[in-house]
Amino acid sequence: MLVRQKIQGTRSISVRITRVFLLILFVVSLLAGCKVGYSFNGASIPPEIKTVRVQFIRNDARYQDPQLSQQLTDKLRQKIVSQTKLTQVNNDDADYDISGAITQYDVSTSGISNQQVATNRLTVAVSLVLRNRKTPGEEPRNISASRSFDFSASLTLTQAARQLNDDIVRNLTDEIFNKLFSDW
Repeated sequence: MLVRQKIQGTRSISVRITRVFLLILFVVSLLAGCKVGYSFNGASIPPEIKTVRVQFIRNDARYQDPQLSQQLTDKLRQKIVSQTKLTQVNNDDADYDISGAITQYDVSTSGISNQQVATNRLTVAVSLVLRNRKTPGEEPRNISASRSFDFSASLTLTQAARQLNDDIVRNLTDEIFNKLFSDW
């Protein structure tokens, strides 16, 4: 009698697992049939969009980090290719064409202690234009991203930029990607 109950308990668990699996499979297949291409990272891209060109992000800021443009361009390209189904191309035939510039790279005082500057803030802003070449007549989308990073006033701007570089590139790339591909 005890063995029969254990066998029935095991069967009911496997039936539940099967039902959950089938429900998940149904939801995934339902999403795959929708007009807008969905992915689990939140990016929504029309299914007819297959290629993207991310042009070099110029540095038009008053102060300039000589490596930031290249690093930001490379990281954005990598993120788009790794987290979407888009293929990176380098010609004018791309379905999506992204261009733009770093427009701000400024330092301001953000904290004072004992009548002395204790903390500075580096603000970096980027403005991009997304052109959809698959939809003639569609207006280009302007995208802006800006982030601020605090650092000790005992550091020079060069030292702080070196220390903050990974955070700057990662945070701006994430914000740009979300604004480009999310409808949130």
